Amino acid sequence: MTVSPLARREERVRLRGYRQPGKIRPLTSHIRTDARANLIGSAWMIAAMAGFALEDALLKTAAQVLPIWQVLVLFGLGGALIFAGVALLQGRRLLHPDVLSKPMKVRVLFEVFGRLFYVLAIALTPLSSATVILQATPLVVVAGAALFFGETVGWRRWSAILVGLIGVVIIIQPTGDSFSALSILAVLGMLGFAGRDLASRAAPATLGTTVLGFYGFLSIVVAGVLYRAFEGTAALPVDAQTALHLTGAVVMGAVAYASLMLAMRTGEVSAVTPFRYTRLLFGIGLGVLIFDERLDQTMWLGSALIVASGLYILWRGRQRPQPFS
Repeated sequence: MTVSPLARREERVRLRGYRQPGKIRPLTSHIRTDARANLIGSAWMIAAMAGFALEDALLKTAAQVLPIWQVLVLFGLGGALIFAGVALLQGRRLLHPDVLSKPMKVRVLFEVFGRLFYVLAIALTPLSSATVILQATPLVVVAGAALFFGETVGWRRWSAILVGLIGVVIIIQPTGDSFSALSILAVLGMLGFAGRDLASRAAPATLGTTVLGFYGFLSIVVAGVLYRAFEGTAALPVDAQTALHLTGAVVMGAVAYASLMLAMRTGEVSAVTPFRYTRLLFGIGLGVLIFDERLDQTMWLGSALIVASGLYILWRGRQRPQPFS
């Protein structure tokens, strides 16, 4: 097929339009759309982390009045009701056969373990230190993915994981005069959450995020019942202020979870994920403002190592060559 000289001339003019200043570039709108989506996604991620930090602060406040097991049970029941309602509105089955799959059983066990020890950590230790230690969860997830799922992790990322874990050790100061065995609670909670996240990767795709959230909150109820057998304290009457704190924790948890889902669906994962570390800032800020906590140099150093390691691992993950589809 022959092309007329006029058509060739129009094609040359069109191509020059991509390079000439002042001309309309067809790709510009897409670039702006992507940048705007990443900006909105990042804002949702920051909102999610603020919500989770507020949830922790409200649970810590409630645990100063009620037994910890009672806080766990009431918080878990409230969250389970919300996620059950959302799942039913979405037409999802809460009693799906895949709920009894092995990955789900493992996920529930790790959820019980992680939630129990993390709530103990925020109730019995400074909120700021528990929040900082929790930020090491992605490092353990990457290590677990390499060990249990055969994912490739090079020496650079292994080194970053080691540096981040050194940051955790610096924070808890196991050999220092200020060491408290209670600081291990946050580490155990972090390990439980890492195991839960790894098990979630193997969870059946037929189970949506709302169904996983429902069983996650039911796991908190189980954690509370188990701790009740250990603690042995009776339930106390819930006054109006404590009820407000618990309700606020449930609402903040649900809103934060929804914001997290919106963040991951709106922007690119590599663009919005680094903003997870804003939870550290919110947690430290609430700890200082509400609970009059004080941060020393070791806390800042450990925090810096954990965050830097996590961001480096994210960056290295983006540098890995992707297969052509």
